[in-house]
Amino acid sequence: MNLLVEKLSKYDEPQKVKAMGLYPYFRVIESDQDTEVVINGKKVLMFGSNSYLGLTNHPKVKEAAIAATKKYGTGMAGSRFLNGTLDIHLELEKKIAKFLGKDDAIIFSTGFQVNLGVVSCLTGREDYILWDELDHASIIEGHRLSFSQKFKFKHNNMHSLELQLQKCDPRKIKLIVVDGVFSMEGDIVNLPEIVRLAKEYNANIMVDEAHGLGILGRQGRGVCDEFRLLPDIDLVMGTFSKSLASIGGFIASTDDIINYLRHNARSYMFSASNTPAATAAASAAFDIMVSEPERIEHLWKLTNYALKGFREMGCEIGHTATPIIPLFIRDNDKTFWVIKELFEQGVFVNPVVAPAVSPSDTLIRFSLMATHTFEQLDFAMHKIEKCLRKVGALNKVLV
Repeated sequence: MNLLVEKLSKYDEPQKVKAMGLYPYFRVIESDQDTEVVINGKKVLMFGSNSYLGLTNHPKVKEAAIAATKKYGTGMAGSRFLNGTLDIHLELEKKIAKFLGKDDAIIFSTGFQVNLGVVSCLTGREDYILWDELDHASIIEGHRLSFSQKFKFKHNNMHSLELQLQKCDPRKIKLIVVDGVFSMEGDIVNLPEIVRLAKEYNANIMVDEAHGLGILGRQGRGVCDEFRLLPDIDLVMGTFSKSLASIGGFIASTDDIINYLRHNARSYMFSASNTPAATAAASAAFDIMVSEPERIEHLWKLTNYALKGFREMGCEIGHTATPIIPLFIRDNDKTFWVIKELFEQGVFVNPVVAPAVSPSDTLIRFSLMATHTFEQLDFAMHKIEKCLRKVGALNKVLV
């Protein structure tokens, strides 16, 4: 008897949802990544993308990727540690470090690998990692691999964080790791208070700017810069797969910390380095982000318009203050139905359901891009209002 197959064959949750005709995952896109995409030959508006600046189709980004492929080839066939370092890797690292006011930066092949490698290796057995309960999965997996003691604090709850800091030996390293923008609910970390507590308890801070870079701060520097606290943050992490229209990630910090990570972060040392095309595309997107501030300005006009509109129609959207807008439905089956209904009406959005959240916290994750138009947004919001009203997920009764 194959015990592994026997055990895994009992996992049938996807099959149940498929049988209901409500399965919303792995929908195959047959077109470019834009505000409108083609799925199964049908055009739908894309409100499920993390491409916040809408740069995946920018001519300069595509041209940079093509030129890098022609010059360097399609892959690296090795890690940065050995044969996988290109001059364009170093150029992008210097650009990122200077932009964020840090000594140095290193590029990983994915954002997940950044958090996995950095969080797992920075602290020792007698040290501490303190993390927000809604931190990204990559941070959670990173601290699981660490031998350090781990203390979870309640989401954005500074009293809870302080209680955990008080448990720590003041003579040992205390690393606070948080998302800048929380990826599911779109709310922003209370960074000023975290910095205050870190100074009081002699702790270090690492901020994941995956969903803050390109949105907040001067020229898209992120949450840390939005609060003018970049100098107080020990490690700044970011990804290329959101605003920078590529794949990969980075960590920026002091010379000493980066030197240590270069020689100890296993997901960096033992993974093939970022491809030439991905590196060049991210670098080009970075330049556009800095040189075209009107993109971020338009994104915020859309965001403020959408936040006001969803609140007025009676949607429960939590504490979001970003282009990530959660539309709480608080029922698994209703969430699946709304996703299917919206898709049939021409709107692509993403479900967040159990077990990712509790069944009472299920939601639709609605996200905006700088390339959306107000006409597209109005169309989507009209369809969403109709669907949410059908399932009783609006607080305001239509008169």
